Amino acid sequence: MISRDTNALASSIVLVCRPRAADAPTATRREFVAALQRELPEALRHLQAGNIAPVDLAQAAIGPGMAVFTRYARVLDAQGNALSVREALALINETLDTALAEQEGDFDADSRWALAWFEQHGFAEGEFGVAEILSKAKNTSVGGLVEAGILKQGRGKVRLLKPEELPNDWDPATDERLTVWETVHHLVRSQSSGGDPAAAVLLAKLGSKAETARELAYRLFTLCERKKRATEALAYNGLVQSWPELVRLAQESAKAAAPKAGQVDFLADSEE
Repeated sequence: MISRDTNALASSIVLVCRPRAADAPTATRREFVAALQRELPEALRHLQAGNIAPVDLAQAAIGPGMAVFTRYARVLDAQGNALSVREALALINETLDTALAEQEGDFDADSRWALAWFEQHGFAEGEFGVAEILSKAKNTSVGGLVEAGILKQGRGKVRLLKPEELPNDWDPATDERLTVWETVHHLVRSQSSGGDPAAAVLLAKLGSKAETARELAYRLFTLCERKKRATEALAYNGLVQSWPELVRLAQESAKAAAPKAGQVDFLADSEE
């Protein structure tokens, strides 16, 4: 209520400061990076589970990253000079990008191809030959991607289908080549055309597959932000931000659709 008709922030940042131990060790740059690589991916999963908006993820990751940096009395580079805060932040961002990229291992081959193609071309056209070479590297094929319903091919060109071009009657339960890429963009389409209730209906059908879709939405936002694709970035960020509400609506819909025990017994007795 406080933020109604005001320019209030959607989130705030809390700094938790503790005294560093007097005998805190000195670390090399390599040791600092190794510690980041061990600890930041788990922190990233924790942040995503807490539904941190993609637009805030890089800033939120500064916390666990700086917690690693400041546990040392000093972090020294190869020349023996102390690493600055600016340099530490750059390394934290690099490690975050790597951790997000590693989540691609959870995606199917078609979605990994689409992600790599999207990074270079977005939803614009590209050469068929380049697409075919990339498909071999990702263990799929252009024909298979067309069959999966995420790619359009013609006249020696290919392009990813935009969310608004996807069919309105899509059902993940009957899709014989279901991809995470397709799932995310159908959710974006549903939310754009029918709001949260429409997206929640689709989310309920996805079941356990929905969480992987959220991971991909985070990754897509990061790519769009880097490539200055504001329109697409806004859609992916909006999908993740509304996720708790979509889950709530999906659960309510499932409860309303489930028959009560008494009703089941009555119907059974009537048939007899």
